[in-house]
Amino acid sequence: MSTSIQSAYAKPAETASGMINYNVPDLTRHPPRSPRSRLGGYAHLPRLIDKARAEAAGLNGDFHYNCPVDQRFFGYTGINPEAFMVEVKAGKSDAELLAYVQANTQPKRHASEIAAWTKWMEELTVLSPDSRAFFNDVHRKNAPHRDDIATWFDWLDLDDFVTFGGHA
Repeated sequence: MSTSIQSAYAKPAETASGMINYNVPDLTRHPPRSPRSRLGGYAHLPRLIDKARAEAAGLNGDFHYNCPVDQRFFGYTGINPEAFMVEVKAGKSDAELLAYVQANTQPKRHASEIAAWTKWMEELTVLSPDSRAFFNDVHRKNAPHRDDIATWFDWLDLDDFVTFGGHA
């Protein structure tokens, strides 16, 4: 590794004004990463990490760590959300948090199982009538003309976009 790259990793520069700092994301100013973002093959894991870091810093805004979508990840991996938060608060990087997930997932998962779970998550639709009412209310408010909002991931991406100033 070159000296300049090595020093940048050892002493990261202060984030410029208006820029996103993924070590301490300010979710009052920008959304977490898309649920479609992947880490180690897991959809939603980068978003979950952003929300955990923001909550630990008191910058989570309207975003909630261990929400129902997060709970699907924790349920699949068998990881305790409070134990994961301890790792986040220790300042671990995305790679270190992925290593924690891989070491603590019970039962252990093969890459093909993770890929199948990710595909399932990406295609997950609203299941209960109460959830459907909530989903539809926000969809109607944000983009009633859009007929491509069918999954929770579609809904989350749309809500993030509109909440932070986009026009659907």
